[in-house]
Amino acid sequence: MNPTLLTKLIGIVLITINISAEAQENWTHLRGSKLDGHSLSANAPVAWNETSNVLWKTAIRGVAWSSPVVFGDQIWTSSATQNGEELFAVCTDFNSGKILKELMLFKPDLVQHIHPTNSYATSTPCIEENFVYLHFGTYGTACVDTRNFEIVWTRTDLNCEHMQGAASSPILYKNLLILHIEGTDVQYLIALDKLTGKTVWKTERPQEFYKNVEPVYRKAYCTPILIEVNGKDQLVSNGAQLCIAYEPETGKEIWQVFYGDDSTVAMNLSYNGMVYVNSGWMFPEGGTFYVRMLAVDPTGTGDITKTHVPWEVAEDVPQISTPVIVDSLIYMVHERGDLTCLSAKTGAVIWKTKLKDQFNASVLYASGNIYLFGLKGKTYVIKPGLTFQLVAENQLEGQVKATPAIVRDNIILRSDKFLFRIGK
Repeated sequence: MNPTLLTKLIGIVLITINISAEAQENWTHLRGSKLDGHSLSANAPVAWNETSNVLWKTAIRGVAWSSPVVFGDQIWTSSATQNGEELFAVCTDFNSGKILKELMLFKPDLVQHIHPTNSYATSTPCIEENFVYLHFGTYGTACVDTRNFEIVWTRTDLNCEHMQGAASSPILYKNLLILHIEGTDVQYLIALDKLTGKTVWKTERPQEFYKNVEPVYRKAYCTPILIEVNGKDQLVSNGAQLCIAYEPETGKEIWQVFYGDDSTVAMNLSYNGMVYVNSGWMFPEGGTFYVRMLAVDPTGTGDITKTHVPWEVAEDVPQISTPVIVDSLIYMVHERGDLTCLSAKTGAVIWKTKLKDQFNASVLYASGNIYLFGLKGKTYVIKPGLTFQLVAENQLEGQVKATPAIVRDNIILRSDKFLFRIGK
């Protein structure tokens, strides 16, 4: 065969493979399809502003801190009025930014108060082919058919006293939609049949850890992760007082690690056979409150607090923002801007720096770079490694609390008023 023709044919095949891979890439949950903050994108943008590399910008009605999820040509976000009296979903076209559908889901008769920093639509939806699942805590959970925008089923009977509002996001596992219902009054996990909304299993948190605790310290806002241990899946889930691993098919407890004292927000991490657990706020008597990160070996059973926690750190650990792990290093940013790189193996500090910003959104990794999203709309792009290397700073208008989606070499970023598609 002619060498030039062979080269062209190889090029066509590679282009076809790349297009196929891109078409298959979706962002189905909070922090991505694997719940780990990693994107498959090979060429995610590193530089943008209001007039450069913003492919479209669409106003989204309501006040919401939930993240966008992406499947095919659809971007789905949840939203709510500021007073919580209307809870709805918004579907936006990936290519044009045009709103395809705003779908009213719930109009509660009674609305609880929330923390001033929260919203009535902070729980991120999850999505798969043909269906999206939206959760608003005690106010309701819904399944929507993404082909015709019809509501398939709803549940409004999974109730609790949130006190400060809901934040935990649903996840999909095989035929199940798994939810956390944790307030000042009740604390449980529940798995629903994703096609019908019917309860498959329900597991209460162990009440011996909660009965003598003030109601405000019984709540949790954490989204679980899924891991595999010795060939079996585990659902690793933080409550207000302890982290518990469950069998995702049955809700049966496998192991637990106790930490106390207050509600967890940041998600756990998994890397190289270990789980990294966020404790939520700790309140030492007469001291300054802080958050711990605990490394947990998930191969044990029962109470493994004293036997399977090889290290913990308690300095500049974020309560809200979830870190990301890249090549055995943990990158975490505190709400007040302290950025730390830790060894995943030992917890040792590799380097620290201070960013003059505040952070709520979780840290993401894409295309060889780490992305940190400041509260005031500035994104910091850094190189992973043994030293701090700033690549770029990018400013957009608005407040950013929602963790973006990085998919198909684009960043789908949600501010307090707009949804942006950032690309080249």
